[in-house]
Amino acid sequence: MSDSSKHTAPAPSVDAAPAGGDDHKGARRGAIFIGVVLVVYIVYLVVTGQVADFMGAMRNVQIPWLVVACLCMVLYMLFGVAAYAIAVWLDPNSPVGIRDLISVEMSGIFFGNLTPMQVGSSPAQIYRLTKCGMNVGEAGATQFTRFLVYQFGLVAWGAILLIAKMPFFAEKYGDITLLCVFSFGGHALLLLAIMAICLMPNTVVRLGRWVLLVLARLGLATSKIDGWRTFLDTEVHAFSDKFKISMAHGSSMLLTVVITMVQLGFFYLVPYFLMLSFGHHDVDFFSVMAASAFVQLLSSAVPLPGGTGGAEGGFALFLGHFYGSAATAGYLLWRLITFIAPTIIAAPMLGLKSAHRATIHERWARFSGRYAPVSAKKRAARDERVASAPASSHEAHHDAGTSGSSSTAPVAAEARDVKAPAAAAVAVADAAGSPATAPGARTAAPRKAAPKKKAAPKARVRRTAEGITVTPAPRRKKRPQA
Repeated sequence: MSDSSKHTAPAPSVDAAPAGGDDHKGARRGAIFIGVVLVVYIVYLVVTGQVADFMGAMRNVQIPWLVVACLCMVLYMLFGVAAYAIAVWLDPNSPVGIRDLISVEMSGIFFGNLTPMQVGSSPAQIYRLTKCGMNVGEAGATQFTRFLVYQFGLVAWGAILLIAKMPFFAEKYGDITLLCVFSFGGHALLLLAIMAICLMPNTVVRLGRWVLLVLARLGLATSKIDGWRTFLDTEVHAFSDKFKISMAHGSSMLLTVVITMVQLGFFYLVPYFLMLSFGHHDVDFFSVMAASAFVQLLSSAVPLPGGTGGAEGGFALFLGHFYGSAATAGYLLWRLITFIAPTIIAAPMLGLKSAHRATIHERWARFSGRYAPVSAKKRAARDERVASAPASSHEAHHDAGTSGSSSTAPVAAEARDVKAPAAAAVAVADAAGSPATAPGARTAAPRKAAPKKKAAPKARVRRTAEGITVTPAPRRKKRPQA
């Protein structure tokens, strides 16, 4: 069993120049390879005489459905950024911002599309995370968790579509269905291996050390053996710890899985909307999604940049019959929307960097507080005012209320012979005219008792045949001053 102190030590710093240089060299070679493949494909169309069919199909394309297909690919990229944002949001002190995450997602798309089996995707994204302020251990663990969720989404979609559409595949493709099963099985085994690293890191470290010992006895270079051993002792446990932290936030982890499933769903719908753009409205979108999913599984297993060979073969096997005579145009548009255009769009976004210092966690807290319900804000402000109000103000209100109620006592005493509703109406009318209870009147501070004066004449309240009448009190005549 490995020493726990080894995987809790600070992760080593990343050497930025070699990492970026290796990624750019691999991407450059991949771009050259893809360019050569496209030239060969165009020459093939010319030699076989399919250019006329291609141009005829392109003239009949319905632009609105083509725009929807492009929008699906844009949403695929945006949901990828959202999945990273949730992983970063779980850490309140993470220095990574939204524009940083856009560059991380674009790095994965760019270097993944231009390297065999997308092997350049994860290293490029880890490199971008370190450039955003994360150390190597945190960046690797974050990327590892994201890769785990993405792989789970691929396997989950494959299982759902394979179970739902197995009779369709068996009837339509026959023995070719075995390719789907084997491809699905390979991705499922990869997912199980990742889960073993996350849940049983000590066992994985022991097994890895045994493999390294065998390689050392076979004569492998000692420097490589030492580097791999260091990786086993540090990064495997870092990956496991990050996964356990993510699983502790079960709701956020579940939300990331849902976002990844929706992200892949948009990718699988691109061929369906392309069929609609060519006028093929009699296709089952679920069947097209199933075929598109297995084309993606096959192309990702081909050890060439962009899945070259697997993409063409998979499209011809599983999607070509849906397009009919527009299969060539459909393939080129599908490849343009899902591969070439995202690669070109991602290139200028590789260097995006957030300019602010606030973390995503802080910005979300600020956003949720700013757009909180108005009633909740008012209630909180009222409670704060009540808690901070001085005791004397409450006493003053109490005194004012007492004096206001006492001013109605004489009227109530004079109206004893009147029924209760009439007496209440007269009391309210008299109280409304009192300055002590007028609306908006300020509460005055208690004063010294004034000298007693002679009681003023009171109003007369009588009941007559016409109703209740109130006779105002006569005014007193002023005495002439001596």
